[in-house]
Amino acid sequence: MHPAPCPSASFQYPIPKTQLLLHLIPIIGFFPSLWTLYRGQGSREQLAISRLSITLALTWLLGYLLLATGAATSDFFPLRLFILNSFLTSGYFLVSVWLILRLIQGKSGRLPGFTTLAERVLGKYLS
Repeated sequence: MHPAPCPSASFQYPIPKTQLLLHLIPIIGFFPSLWTLYRGQGSREQLAISRLSITLALTWLLGYLLLATGAATSDFFPLRLFILNSFLTSGYFLVSVWLILRLIQGKSGRLPGFTTLAERVLGKYLS
């Protein structure tokens, strides 16, 4: 007869793929990612995806606000800054979709520069 598992023992159940995909949805995935890191609970993969999602969203938001402010205050290149802003936003959405597709295929959800930045910066404060 097998002994009953202790209720205080912590077991790591595999995170459903749909929950990881939720974290990578552009803009919307920021909030479940922030909640996951705030609680500090989750698998190693879920925490890494959450850090990456928050880093991507905050980078996009900062770039978006800086380019929009520059376009609004510039007399010389407002159209160029608005076009650059649209490229930045399109890039954010395309990278998010690319990461979602990689997770669906069972591949790693890492971006070489951003994952390192996310672990270095957000790993200190939110995990």
